Amino acid sequence: MAIKHAETPEVLREAVAGGGVVLADYGAAWCPPCRNLLPILDELARDYGDAVTVVKIDCDEQPELAAEAGVMSMPTVIVYKGGQPVDKLIGLSPKSVYTGMLSRHLA
Repeated sequence: MAIKHAETPEVLREAVAGGGVVLADYGAAWCPPCRNLLPILDELARDYGDAVTVVKIDCDEQPELAAEAGVMSMPTVIVYKGGQPVDKLIGLSPKSVYTGMLSRHLA
């Protein structure tokens, strides 16, 4: 499955409301660590397919979503399950950290 880009707040809200596992990446186009995270997100979206919805939120374009999530620095990755945030990771990490986080919530 491809990464969904939250061009409107509804994209993220609908994904989270679906009740499955959602990995939301809050970042910005000008942020170097955010750009480095993109290939990892692409791999995660491919690896997990329909089991995980990966949503990218540009904090400059969707400041209200970033504010709702309490994003203070980028990138911030939040995992939602059953409509609620269940895990949060601030800064860039290796792919293994993200897969470990997702595995906990898919089990």
